[in-house]
Amino acid sequence: MDKLQRSVYILLLIALIFGILYFASSFLIPLALAAVFSMLFIRLSNFLESKKINRAVASLICILIFVAAIGLIVGLLYWQMGSLTENIDEMKSRLTNMIQDVRSWLNQSVGIDKNQQKEIIKQGNSQTGAVIAGFAVNLASIGVSTILVLVYMYLCLYYRAHIKNFILKLVPDNQEDKTAHIVHESGLIAQKYLSGLGAMIGVLWVMYGIGFSIVGVESAIFFAVLCGILEIIPFVGNLTGTSLTVLAAVAQGGDSKMIIGVLVVYAVVQLVQTYILEPLIVGEQVNINPLFTIMAIVGGEFVWGVAGMILAIPLLGIVKIICDRVPVLQPYGFLIGPAKPVVRKRNIFKRKA
Repeated sequence: MDKLQRSVYILLLIALIFGILYFASSFLIPLALAAVFSMLFIRLSNFLESKKINRAVASLICILIFVAAIGLIVGLLYWQMGSLTENIDEMKSRLTNMIQDVRSWLNQSVGIDKNQQKEIIKQGNSQTGAVIAGFAVNLASIGVSTILVLVYMYLCLYYRAHIKNFILKLVPDNQEDKTAHIVHESGLIAQKYLSGLGAMIGVLWVMYGIGFSIVGVESAIFFAVLCGILEIIPFVGNLTGTSLTVLAAVAQGGDSKMIIGVLVVYAVVQLVQTYILEPLIVGEQVNINPLFTIMAIVGGEFVWGVAGMILAIPLLGIVKIICDRVPVLQPYGFLIGPAKPVVRKRNIFKRKA
């Protein structure tokens, strides 16, 4: 089989995989989230088991820690929402005045009079019931998916040795050591990426909190936490968080100085994040060039929505490891990687399941 024919078969396989990912998204998204998040706790589970704790109990402790961390973040946001709602009436009043100004501008500049604007608003209001019903359905779906993710995480941690042995049985005996190394390195990449991302988000909370407080944004901690959490979606998250903060500053009656201040804080934080935090904390763990990083995020959103954007980078990093270790796929690993690959020292990993 020549190289061209083999490349065509590989591309057809990639297209088939994308089709499966798209049509089986409701089944695969919770499973993929659980698999990636469970990799973050393998080291902790191994440590607990080394202290003579049963694997079932160790896995349960890891899940409880994960739930506690999520609960802490949600609680912090809820606590800050209290200070935000105290000023909600004033913000509503300012937003009403802003809407009136926009309607007047539309009437004068675009030629849409107030009666036409009311008709547009009525048409939107007629669909409000359907929007609320859809929101309720989506909320219930998120609740069910969250439970599934937690259950899958526990089972992935508990049966990780069984899953690893299954993968090793798929390859010839002379390839078992190489395959075991790929499996271990894939898990290690996900661990380092997620733990580094979590540490970076914590630092961003502090920087955004200080910056927004100096600028004078009300409920600065809330928006700092929000901007930090949205960093789990590269490129898109930081722009979304900053846009929401700017809108909130406008609704709070902030003048141009406050808005410029928010944008300056965003620019400074992004510079620190790009040139200091990411190299020091996250590092070159994923080792993917920016073109395929953006393509992975866009493709992830197309296939799996927000969950796909979150999973795109760690999953593509795992795909690159596999491509680099399998000779027939090495050209694709080269394509995904940076123009100047980072030279890593070979490490001898402990192959404990």
